[in-house]
Amino acid sequence: MGLCQKSRQKSVQILIAVAVIYMLLVTLEIPFVFDSSPTSETTTTTTTTLARFSELQSEQDLQDKDAPTRPLNWVSHNFAHPTHSQLAESKILSTLGFHPKTFDPSKNESSVDLHKAAKTAWEEGMKLWDEVQSGKVQPLEVSKLKNISETCPNSVTLSGSDFLKRSKLVELPCGLTLGSHITLVGKPRAAHAEKDPKIALVKEADDEVMVSQFIMELQGLKTVEAEDPPRILHFNPRLKGDWSSTPVIEQNTCYRMQWGTALRCEGWGSKADEETVDDQVKCEKWIRDDDDDISEESKATWWLNRLIGRTKKVTFDWPFPFAEEKMFVLTLSAGLEGYHVNVDGRHVTSFPYRTGFTLEDATGLAVTGDIDVHSVFAASLPSNHPSFSPQRHLQMSKRWKAPSLSVGSVELFIGVLSAGNHFAERMAVRKSWMQHRLIKSSNVVARFFVALHTRKEVNLELKKEAEYFGDIVIMPYMDNYDLVVLKTVASAQCAQNIL
Repeated sequence: MGLCQKSRQKSVQILIAVAVIYMLLVTLEIPFVFDSSPTSETTTTTTTTLARFSELQSEQDLQDKDAPTRPLNWVSHNFAHPTHSQLAESKILSTLGFHPKTFDPSKNESSVDLHKAAKTAWEEGMKLWDEVQSGKVQPLEVSKLKNISETCPNSVTLSGSDFLKRSKLVELPCGLTLGSHITLVGKPRAAHAEKDPKIALVKEADDEVMVSQFIMELQGLKTVEAEDPPRILHFNPRLKGDWSSTPVIEQNTCYRMQWGTALRCEGWGSKADEETVDDQVKCEKWIRDDDDDISEESKATWWLNRLIGRTKKVTFDWPFPFAEEKMFVLTLSAGLEGYHVNVDGRHVTSFPYRTGFTLEDATGLAVTGDIDVHSVFAASLPSNHPSFSPQRHLQMSKRWKAPSLSVGSVELFIGVLSAGNHFAERMAVRKSWMQHRLIKSSNVVARFFVALHTRKEVNLELKKEAEYFGDIVIMPYMDNYDLVVLKTVASAQCAQNIL
């Protein structure tokens, strides 16, 4: 017992001795850490900089305080400092180059298709840019732009016959905006035997697969050219079910034949811990064909709770919102976080917005399948589109111009990826966080990286915008979602030249 006690005391003494030695070493090391520069001037700068950082504890402090100065004296003298020419006002055209050897179609690589797309976009983009530079592209007159923007009505109404005449497509010239809603009145047709051999799979020789379904889609008619428009919202009720053999509503998005992850509502209802869309569940519950046992169990539980004196919340289960040869009224509305679908006054499903699509891109509504459309009504639509009337959104004021660059003062570079026709979005950024004191004092530099648009007039307005505000770097290729990585590369290249 005595030996164990002595051993413990010895261990404690050793630990105390190690701790004392460690504290001595740390105490002696601290002065050398802060005295890394040979001159007293740098030491003063270091202390001042640290004091500034400790004082900036709130957003108000950031607005009131000057930006901290980077101690350039700490940087190795072997590092090549940027020259005045490199930090001068850069040209509006990106210096990112394309090498023909990179696009060799004979190479057996998985990225050959991407290389071909980049080469095509580059060649077409250079042609467009040459036309803009040569002055061949004439700007649209303000009166014409005004007339174009005025063709965007606040509401659209079509009867069933007019809907058929327009190839089952409703055009929404300026897309949608927050609060826009579309009401569709229709009647699903009776189920029919499926003739498609890919779907008409039979379990027995005499059985046939019966199908009744329709599709409602919001499409981006003006997003692409010479290819299928993206499906910004794909809403597909299947009254006779699919492989699940029960009625189901499937929602999704599709861009260039690439489908996203489907949201399937099969009548179970969303879970309590599942994220909502504008405080609405993604899938509501409805009566399923296999709910007989569950309903009997719920009845027994209700009687048991009543006998023991417990109160029960009264609930009502709705059937599947669509039925064969039965009229319905569907309302699709655009919320803050996603689309919401109500049928006959009851919320059915909500679909969150997907990255890459905006409300203004939804310029068409298509309804196809086993359905007879009686009328379509769209209201609360935007009256103008940014790509139609850039003059309405761009404010040519010196207040919004980017400050000039100065040698050795840039500490942070921010690259913002943008589309050619997003004049309103860029103007909103200039008026908001780009007015921060750090950016206005040239300590932080922000630049938009924009590729060329398919419309020549948009490219001309983009060139004028870039020349006036000085905060745009134009990518000389035709804008393509698959090539957005090139904007990121150009952003890194620009940051390397500036920092």
